Amino acid sequence: MDGVLNQLIDTTDILWFDRFMPYTRRTLLVSAAPFFVRKLISAPPSGTLRLGAFGAGKMAFSTLNGIGTHPKVKVVCAAEVDSALLGSLKDKYPEARVYQDWREMLRKERRNLDAVSVGTPDHMHAPQAMSAMNLGLHAYVQKPLAQNIYEARRLTEAARRNKLITQMGIQVHSRVEYRTAVRLIQDGAIGKVREVHSWSGKKWGDAGPPPERTDPVPSTLDWNLWLGVAAPRPYIEGEYHPGKWRRRVDFGTGTFGDMGCHILDPVFGSLALTAPLTVRSEGSAPSAHSWAVDALVRYVFPGTRYTEGKSVGVTWYDGARRPPQDIAAVAGERKLPFEGSIFLGTKGAMLLPHGGAPVLLPEKDFAGYRIPEVESANHYHQFAEAVLGNGPTWTPLDYSGPLTEAVLLGPLATRFPNTTLEWNGAKLKFRNSPEATRFVRRRYRDGWKVKGLS
Repeated sequence: MDGVLNQLIDTTDILWFDRFMPYTRRTLLVSAAPFFVRKLISAPPSGTLRLGAFGAGKMAFSTLNGIGTHPKVKVVCAAEVDSALLGSLKDKYPEARVYQDWREMLRKERRNLDAVSVGTPDHMHAPQAMSAMNLGLHAYVQKPLAQNIYEARRLTEAARRNKLITQMGIQVHSRVEYRTAVRLIQDGAIGKVREVHSWSGKKWGDAGPPPERTDPVPSTLDWNLWLGVAAPRPYIEGEYHPGKWRRRVDFGTGTFGDMGCHILDPVFGSLALTAPLTVRSEGSAPSAHSWAVDALVRYVFPGTRYTEGKSVGVTWYDGARRPPQDIAAVAGERKLPFEGSIFLGTKGAMLLPHGGAPVLLPEKDFAGYRIPEVESANHYHQFAEAVLGNGPTWTPLDYSGPLTEAVLLGPLATRFPNTTLEWNGAKLKFRNSPEATRFVRRRYRDGWKVKGLS
């Protein structure tokens, strides 16, 4: 075996990744040619998917457990920066090895794994997923796929280049409700779609600066590891960890990033949308610390075979914002749900509550319409089956990467209120705003560089 390795790579140098992970000849080859080398050196046990998890508490546990309940999956290990969140993992998977530093987990466990799940705060999705994918590991990544557009593009390219199985955690995509909605639109039930209005009543944002204080870091938490690629700052109890990070511009993506990947998924999928032409925010700008609430963001996408004309408008609202009265009136006596979408077509309309069944409008006109039967799946188990060689996933990065890019243009646009930003998706830049292009990617702090992202 060493002779084969020596023919493939001739170096005795030790390289350093993130100032932490040493690479010898053998492990460098794993990074350089992951698919070939993993099969050459360490084939997985027959019929068993060995899973490692980034994060073990709250949504991270829900994610790893969703995959781990598959009968052919073994949860091998998990990395969790806060040991206070390990209770569910220890109860359900007592044999899983636990690490606080995810980089140490990859270094020690990479030959024991076939796939990973990523359920950490948004700012660490891409660094962790890319680090695992660089080792040839398949990846299930919670939404949003990344915290910025550049990361989403690079992850998509890496998955394609390395021929990896991937799935983004928009679980409702695989449920019958959303799949029925997509089928209805593509069957032409409401004709060609003219425009779409989507919204969420959540308020993942804050006004004003953070509290001017520094609190003691809990003994269970490694604050430096939690910050990860983000710039250092004082720990403030309840301001970031474990839940409010979604409100913060350095860690989350606001309401739009949180819920847009869910709610715009059936819009993006049913209309076969590509990169938008323009995006315009008509709400408040975020502060240096937190995302704003009550967003109103207007997209213009290129038209497709499912839309009327050469372009189609998609408008997003969150917080207290809702579609205007003339749009809401399309739902008739139905009250608009807390979250959802209205599709306006040439032959009618469709109301789609988030997670609920689609309703064709006006209801009296569709009284006899036969709703098609569609296939549904367990989104988590589908990923496991795909890694085991049994069919594809329904939200691979080739689909969910472009979806995430489009969604993340929304929070970015809120930084430039009442400005129509012209997007060049191929070049990942705005044609008319170098200032906005500056926010397409972020700089990782020293010591946290990741191959393929930095």
